Amino acid sequence: MPLVDIRHMAAEAAAEAVGLGAFNVVLLEFAHAEVEAAESVNRPVILQLSQNAIKYHGGKIAPLGKALLALAEEASVPVAVHLDHADDVDLCRAAVDLGFNSVMYDGSHLPDDENRETTAKVVEFCHAANVAVEAELGEVGGKNGVHDPSARTDPDDAAQFVADTGVDLLAVAVGSSHAMTTRGAVLDTELISAIRDAVPVPLVLHGSSGVSDDGMVAAIAAGMTKINVSTYLNVGFTGIVREVLASDETLVDPRKYVGPGRDNVRQEVARLLNLYARR
Repeated sequence: MPLVDIRHMAAEAAAEAVGLGAFNVVLLEFAHAEVEAAESVNRPVILQLSQNAIKYHGGKIAPLGKALLALAEEASVPVAVHLDHADDVDLCRAAVDLGFNSVMYDGSHLPDDENRETTAKVVEFCHAANVAVEAELGEVGGKNGVHDPSARTDPDDAAQFVADTGVDLLAVAVGSSHAMTTRGAVLDTELISAIRDAVPVPLVLHGSSGVSDDGMVAAIAAGMTKINVSTYLNVGFTGIVREVLASDETLVDPRKYVGPGRDNVRQEVARLLNLYARR
């Protein structure tokens, strides 16, 4: 089906008090697995391609980006294609030109005034093309060398940031940290609720790989909507590949070990999508 507007997807999820799963694509196999998982549980899904993943794939957004768009168009469930954690304004423009219908401009590394000004400029050209914009206020722990999950977003500041920039979704710091390989992060659900009440757009949780299932359900109930997942899937994929290779030293066909890793991604995405819809 045609790409679905992430703003509509997020608004529906927020109204139903369920989570909207957004899963990163590091290899094309991940995208296939994520769409198949969404179809198997009849839930919407967001395919996310990060600036770092684009660098890995030769620095060009078009090859993998076009593949994600094609998968989305052939899917039987609502799919959005999103540029994740881009601090390059030109890359945001390239994603819009390619046909992505959502971008995350990450100006969290900039001084606050400059972040707001640049984010507003990104919003202007994205909205002109009917493309949604996500932004991050401050820095969620674990990105760009920051590993402090004690960082927190102020609700009033979050509301002012949305007013200043016009963003459609806002990633906030509530206790999670990027790139966690364990699931011991404790989220501040009272703060999530306070930000939800103060901010007129859906909230985004980055660093959800470090949050337990119960913690995620509580965060969604408190007001978190878009749930970003990357490292958790990487850990599972890599673990399966290691097991398969260790079991047979004669394997040389990548499909024989990448395939089981992909299957693990599909199973976990389906499980998480069901988890996020729990009420």
